[in-house]
Amino acid sequence: MKDMYILGIESSCDETSVSIVKNGREEIATVVSSQIDIHKSYGGVVPEIASRNHVKNITIVLDECLTKAKMTMDDIDAIAVTYGPGLIGSLLIGLEAAKTLAFIHNKPLIPVHHIAGHIYANSLVKEMTYPLLALVVSGGHTDLILMEEEYKFKKLGGTLDDAIGEAYDKVSRVIELPYPGGPKLDKLAHEGTPSYKLPIPLKDDSYNFSFSGLKSAVINLAHNEEQRGREIIKEDLAASFQKVAVTEIINKTRKAIKDFKINNLIVAGGVAANSEVREQVTILCKEEEIEFSFPPIKYCTDNAAMIAAAGYFAYKHGKNADMSLNSKSVDSLK
Repeated sequence: MKDMYILGIESSCDETSVSIVKNGREEIATVVSSQIDIHKSYGGVVPEIASRNHVKNITIVLDECLTKAKMTMDDIDAIAVTYGPGLIGSLLIGLEAAKTLAFIHNKPLIPVHHIAGHIYANSLVKEMTYPLLALVVSGGHTDLILMEEEYKFKKLGGTLDDAIGEAYDKVSRVIELPYPGGPKLDKLAHEGTPSYKLPIPLKDDSYNFSFSGLKSAVINLAHNEEQRGREIIKEDLAASFQKVAVTEIINKTRKAIKDFKINNLIVAGGVAANSEVREQVTILCKEEEIEFSFPPIKYCTDNAAMIAAAGYFAYKHGKNADMSLNSKSVDSLK
């Protein structure tokens, strides 16, 4: 069978990325242009600024990726692109670039859901075997997704309010950590002890998550301590929040593993880079005696390698699009 090279484009938030992946499993070249330094002074991503910078960066990143791979568009078999969900202005830049390339070079256009991309980042580590359970943890998503076969997704549950990554960022602002706060909170938590009492979120029999109440509890605790003239021990508050948040994820994941008799768990999304998540998932899977995998750290955050990898499997299952393909800021994974 002929090798297939997919060029992927990712621009759903503030990273402009292009990648070339062979047969859905081998990364040939990836280039990511990050905007972290640009948005740092605002304490978060400003959508309009993000989209403007995608316009500036997209052709530069594309040319650099092809040069890095020592390839031309003649070597590419198909174009995969994130169509949603994400920031609509950012998505449109990547989508229009992909549509233009597909039209000019007469290549198939493959629409990829952003979460499918995060899931299939694991295929760059090892072959994915089915059925499997995917735990997706990121700034915009906290989902448990059952995959009984290749490129078929069944959402078991998800966050009812804040995603875990969003909660991390908001709590990091409460304890005055610089943007992006999630990784810094994770590091700080390992310097403290979980001494502050915080509520356990959504302790029920569903596969859903909730982090809004936990986030609000941290805000209220910090405010009350300030009113009483007490100094917050930032390391301990970070440790307390992280322990409760990660325990929520582990408990719901364990329930899904048992209920569906899962033998293979994969973790995906930006928060899959969190050291406590990785440690506790490893412990969980050893206790349950099941296989598991994480993407390497470089594939956890937004990148086009995951989109190109998912695009290969999407193409195998007939997921083509025409020039009417449009971006969606909100879209469920099907």
